Amino acid sequence: MSSHAQQAKTLVEALPYIQKFTGKTIVVKYGGNAMISEELRRAVMCDIILLSLVGIRVVVVHGGGPEISEMLKRVGHETHFVDGLRYTDETTMDIVQSVLCGKVNKNLVAQLNRLGGRAVGLCGMDGELFQAECLNEKYGLVGRIMEVNPDPVINALSTGYIPVVSTVAQGMDADTAYNINADTAAAKLAEALHAEKLILLTDVRGLLRDPQDEETLIHVVHTYEVPGLVASGVISGGMIPKMECCVDAIAGGVERVHILDGRIPHSILIELLSDEGIGTMLKKEAHSA
Repeated sequence: MSSHAQQAKTLVEALPYIQKFTGKTIVVKYGGNAMISEELRRAVMCDIILLSLVGIRVVVVHGGGPEISEMLKRVGHETHFVDGLRYTDETTMDIVQSVLCGKVNKNLVAQLNRLGGRAVGLCGMDGELFQAECLNEKYGLVGRIMEVNPDPVINALSTGYIPVVSTVAQGMDADTAYNINADTAAAKLAEALHAEKLILLTDVRGLLRDPQDEETLIHVVHTYEVPGLVASGVISGGMIPKMECCVDAIAGGVERVHILDGRIPHSILIELLSDEGIGTMLKKEAHSA
């Protein structure tokens, strides 16, 4: 098949998916290598702009762990982790807020705009988007989201913008900002927006039966299977909280959650607009399509 014919076939294949998702809301949690590599970053931005241009309401939620670590190192402030979570003291929180809500957020907005999108940056404290309480004192200023006010995001979407949201929350129990896990924030926002899909970009193929073998990718997981997969060790380590927030999102009304390999250029488009699904999809019942 000629390359032109192949391109036409790809576009025709995408048509029913575009028709299905136009007007629907999709939340993309952006992080990992796709944030660090310039080539992957550009591919993600182009995917988001294309989806937006065909009428899909795309919301981007991002963290910024590597940039935070780099800035803490630069100012000579030591980072330590408790149970895999960054301990967030007041100095760390100041840096988290300035790096996430400032540098990282505005750089993403600027890049989307340069590539032809219409993006606007929001942080979790804008319009009380995320309100949180202290998760546990042993983690410092790390918060658990208690309330989500999606109005600032809905307003941006309704005026044709791509909202880019950084995961810092306003404290409800103290006069402070809280650092929020980006997967959890994306899941909570997807619920509040009644999103059709939540996409988590990661640095793995998806959920693997054997973590050492990428050929053992599990393409579909039903939420009722998750406890058994945790018990058998298939879901382990950092994948446990990721899966828990996926299950919560589906329980909260999100139709589908996809765990995608952000190291594959254009993985979002391949997953959403082709017959080829390349990651792990979570859904509710076995009999639903």
